[in-house]
Amino acid sequence: MTRTDGGPGEAPPVALRTEALEQLLTERGLIDPKVMNEIITTYETNVGPLNGAKVVARAWTDPEYRRRLLRDGTAAIGELGFSGPQGEHIVVVENSATTHHVVVCTLCSCYPWPVLGLPPSWYKDPAYRARVVKEPRTVLSEMGLELDDDVRITVHDSTSEVRWLVLPERPAGTEHLSEEQLVPLVTREAMVGVAKVAAP
Repeated sequence: MTRTDGGPGEAPPVALRTEALEQLLTERGLIDPKVMNEIITTYETNVGPLNGAKVVARAWTDPEYRRRLLRDGTAAIGELGFSGPQGEHIVVVENSATTHHVVVCTLCSCYPWPVLGLPPSWYKDPAYRARVVKEPRTVLSEMGLELDDDVRITVHDSTSEVRWLVLPERPAGTEHLSEEQLVPLVTREAMVGVAKVAAP
């Protein structure tokens, strides 16, 4: 069997199959394209990692909120108005100088959409899902995060019942920054645990 991926300007086979599937589901009345577009737009532009960054910045500047966040992530995140599908039960874990948390979904790509938006392609990649559990330090190093040998790494496996969010360490030198100024520093990668937040 010969498989071609098409030339310049042609849609790749995956895109064509996705379009054909969407058309079939639409014709059978199983999905509404307008609703699907609204969902995609919401998670790509309105939700995204910005919500999670606001949660982190609040926790960095408000010790009482941080305590609530670590005790009941779902409720504390809901205080900021972030909830919905894929966010019904979120557990928050905190990185420190001696402990580093990283998140994976070994079965599929369960992910806290209300605070992180759509999962990135690397999170869904079978290689990441398989290897980060067995050799987390190596995988993190390959992704650009070098951790000292004495830092304990804990890998958390997200499921349809429980999704995880990492509260990254606040970078040194940001003590003078306000909550609003801290938000742009926080990345999706830091909230999954494959990176640290860099100082401005």
